[in-house]
Amino acid sequence: MNITIVSVGKLKEKYLKMGIDEYVKRLGGYAKIDLVEVPDEKAPEQLSEAEMDIVKKKEGERILAKISPDAYVIALAINGKMKTSEQMAADIESLMTYGKSKIAFVIGGSLGLHEDVLKRADEQQSFGKMTLPHQLMKLVLVEQIYRSFRIMKGDAYHTKP
Repeated sequence: MNITIVSVGKLKEKYLKMGIDEYVKRLGGYAKIDLVEVPDEKAPEQLSEAEMDIVKKKEGERILAKISPDAYVIALAINGKMKTSEQMAADIESLMTYGKSKIAFVIGGSLGLHEDVLKRADEQQSFGKMTLPHQLMKLVLVEQIYRSFRIMKGDAYHTKP
């Protein structure tokens, strides 16, 4: 299983890098994880709707350029489907069973994802209605991917008190 996480912006916070690195290391026995960062588009604080769309489009083009044509794409979006950890594990296991050996998760920048990226996605997934910084979302995502593989193996990681 090859899993790519494409995210907008460079991760700078050391504590987040350390957490992500730890889960990527743990995932080594289950899947190949590739973390791809694309540059965020520089923009002023106050943007019109049209300017926001331009920024998201430019970031979206960078994202789409990093996604393999044969990848199953899961876009993280606040309006996506919410799943339990068990549902996420079952969905990943189903993709593996039916020959989808490449999964790409996509995390947008501070303005979200452009509609072109959402159209390319095979599904949209939400981790809740709260807005999280995209850098923190990468840590949450990689932990949940690790948890998914542990659930698939029936390991106690998921059920520890």
